Amino acid sequence: MWTDTYPANSTEIQRKIKYFIRNQKRSNVQCRGPSILTFKTSYYYVKVFIPMFIEKGHYGQDRCKSSSGPVAEPLGVVAAAVYLIFIFLFIAVPFYEWKAEVHNFMPTMRLLFLLAGLISICTSILLGFADDMLDLRWRHKLIFPFLSSVPLVLVYFISGERTAMSMPKFLHGLLGQHYIELSVFFYVYIIMLVIFCTNAINIIAGINGVEVSQSIVVASSLALFNLIQIGRLDDSESVWSHTLSFCLLCPFIATSLGLYLHNKYPAKAFVGDTFCYFAGMTLAVVAVIGHFSKTLILFLIPQIFNFLYSCPQLFHFVPCPRHRLPKYDQKSDLLNMSRAEFKAGDVKLLGGLMIKVLTVFRLLDYTEFEKDGEKWISVNNMTILNFLLKLHGPMSEYELNNLFIKYQITCSLVAFFIRFVVAGFFYDNVL
Repeated sequence: MWTDTYPANSTEIQRKIKYFIRNQKRSNVQCRGPSILTFKTSYYYVKVFIPMFIEKGHYGQDRCKSSSGPVAEPLGVVAAAVYLIFIFLFIAVPFYEWKAEVHNFMPTMRLLFLLAGLISICTSILLGFADDMLDLRWRHKLIFPFLSSVPLVLVYFISGERTAMSMPKFLHGLLGQHYIELSVFFYVYIIMLVIFCTNAINIIAGINGVEVSQSIVVASSLALFNLIQIGRLDDSESVWSHTLSFCLLCPFIATSLGLYLHNKYPAKAFVGDTFCYFAGMTLAVVAVIGHFSKTLILFLIPQIFNFLYSCPQLFHFVPCPRHRLPKYDQKSDLLNMSRAEFKAGDVKLLGGLMIKVLTVFRLLDYTEFEKDGEKWISVNNMTILNFLLKLHGPMSEYELNNLFIKYQITCSLVAFFIRFVVAGFFYDNVL
C-alpha cells in the first residue's frame, strides 16, 4: 500500500498539495505515453483495414445521405483490438513499485481485479462482433452481457469488498445506522449496470460519430473524476482504485479518438455494435474497479433518458419499426423525425396510456389520420435523437451529432455539480 509521511510542522494544506502533485504525476506517467501510442496506432490501423473490410464484403450503406458508397463495418473491432494489445503490453505499469521492491508484498487481489475486468471487456467485444456478423436477437443481447459480468462479480465477491451503501442524513434517525448492507443485491446491481451500459451506447446510434463521441465524453468525464479523487482522497486504497481506473480509461479515450476521426461526418467507417458493447463494458468495468458505480449513473443521464423514453417501443407496448434512426430528406439534405404509423386498434391499454402521458408532457409528436376507413396513429420514434429533432427542428446530420454532444457535456457538468455540491446536503462525508 502507498504510505505518505510529511514533516510534523507541515500544514494540512501543504500536505494535501504535495499529496495531490505526487499522485497526479504518477497517474500522468503511467498513462500519457501508452495513450499517445494507442491513439496513433488506432488511427493508422483503422485506416489500413477500411479497404480490407470492403473487399471482403463487410460494409454498410449510409442511410442519412442522398448518395453514399460502401462504408466499411465494423471497424470498432480494430479499435478494440488495439486497446487490448496496449493494455496487455502495459499491464504491469500500475504495479511497478512492487517490482521495484518499494513494498514487501504483491497486491494479487488488485491484479485479479484488473484481469477480471479485461476478461469482461474481451467477452463483450466478442458479443459485439457476433452481433455484427449474425444480427443477434435482443434476448441474446441481455444474456451475453450477464455472462460477461460474471468474472468481475466473482472477483469482487471473493475479495471481500464492501457491499454496503451509505444512506442520506435524513434517513439516519429512521434506520438507526449510516450504512445499509445490500449483500447479494449489490451484485445484482453490478450485473444490471453492466447489462445497461453495454446496451445504452448501442441504442443511441444511427448518425455519423454519435456512438464514439458520446463514449469519449463519458469516459473523459470519468477520467477527470478519477483525477479529482486521486488528488483529494487520503486513503491509499481508494487512490489506487482510481489510479487503476484512470489507467484503463486513458487508452480507451485515445483509441476512441483515433476511431472517431474515421467515423465522424462524413463517415469513412462504421463502428458497429462491436464498439458499442466494448465501450459500454469498459465504462462499467472502470466504475466497478474504481468503486464509483453509483457516480457512473450520473454521467449517463442522456443514456438513461433515452432508455426510459424508448421503453414503450423497446418492450412493444407501442409498435416498433426495425430502424428508428432519423429520416433523411433528400430535397433539403436535412434530418427529420422518423415516425411509426399503426392502427389505433393495435395499441393495447397500457401502450395507449403511455402515448397519452408522453403527448400531454409534449414529449411526443402525435397525429391521427384515417386510412382505408380505419383510424391510424402516427408518432415520432422514441429515441433521444428524434426528440432533439422535435425540439429544435430539422437539421443536418453533423449538426444533430454536435447538438447531442453539447447536451452530453452539459449533463456531465450537472453530474459533477450533483456529485460534489448537492451531495454535501445529503451526506455527512462526500468521498
